[in-house]
Amino acid sequence: MKIVTIIGARPQIIKAAGLSRAIRTHYADRIKEVIVHTGQHYDENMSQVFIDELGIPKPDYNLHVGSASHGVQTARMIEGIEQILLDEKPDYIVLYGDTNSTLAGAVAASKIHVPIVHIEAGLRSFNKSMPEEINRIVCDHCSTLLFSPTQTGFDNLVKEGFKSNNQRPYTIDNPKVFHCGDIMFDNSLFFSQIADQKVDVLKRLGLNDKPFILSTLHRNNNTDDKMRLTSIVEAIMEVAQTIAVVLPMHPRTRKMTELLMEKDLLDRLFHHDNIQIIEPVSFLEMIQLEKHAKLVMTDSGGVQKESYFFRKPCVILRPETEWVEIVKTGAATLVDADKDGIISACRQYLQHPPVDFPEIFGDGHAAEFMLEQMIQNNCD
Repeated sequence: MKIVTIIGARPQIIKAAGLSRAIRTHYADRIKEVIVHTGQHYDENMSQVFIDELGIPKPDYNLHVGSASHGVQTARMIEGIEQILLDEKPDYIVLYGDTNSTLAGAVAASKIHVPIVHIEAGLRSFNKSMPEEINRIVCDHCSTLLFSPTQTGFDNLVKEGFKSNNQRPYTIDNPKVFHCGDIMFDNSLFFSQIADQKVDVLKRLGLNDKPFILSTLHRNNNTDDKMRLTSIVEAIMEVAQTIAVVLPMHPRTRKMTELLMEKDLLDRLFHHDNIQIIEPVSFLEMIQLEKHAKLVMTDSGGVQKESYFFRKPCVILRPETEWVEIVKTGAATLVDADKDGIISACRQYLQHPPVDFPEIFGDGHAAEFMLEQMIQNNCD
């Protein structure tokens, strides 16, 4: 069986490591994987370092699309992916998450009748102003095999008309939805011990015995809106009066802070004694930071989950989340860009951290389950 895996953004590279590792370990004689990097994230720290660090095979193709508007970027990807699919003639195309790379893969494959496997299917923010929401909905409704990491995601698909009891052979007109656990949980378990052995980001930042908050900020509705960005930054600086904050800064976030924020606020942020603004970190470094932080403050969907994997409370800088389960457990709270809400939530979690983290993301073997389902359907 041949599969074409599409990666492009940093989270997809990390997720793909789980599937590639399972293929090498359990299915090397049964599955050939062809990896296509769209080049959506072209910054060295945002892409190549992850491929090297996580042991993902070198991509067979790189489209080098780079940065552009949604339409231009997606069109370039569709053109490149379509040609690769015509040349490789795979049994499946495997798509992750909700980026423009995901959308492009779904459009290209569905038009030429290559079955689509969507990993992280069914996630919904119910906010269609987010490009990611459009991407994930389109991909789901073009897919043949839909693997949802959570029960909520599975239920969302059923509500949208997917049948839970379809029988093989599965096709785009007879798709199958699965609740299978989260491939990122597989990865976090696998790489957790490796992180402590291979990276020293805590020592490098002087955090070995120091309590700190880990914060990330990258979504364009936060970074591109002056009022929202200012509110979040002011909250971070207020919280940093009592506890250190580590802020790995996405290249886009750095650009927009310099473009939109008042000079006085910008200077105070970048020269704050208790805030460390650093370059984007590797996945292993991120794991180590998440494992040792007192809490996590983020607008990233992936980081929300990882904080839960490592039993850390999470303050979510968005009005909604696809990972509603972690909010329901009390381990995370939605605060949007509200300055007072951010400060209050951080103080509450620091004083009374949650202790209950139910196992809601599977058993750490999601990748093997997905590959078995692909093989079985392909045999039919």
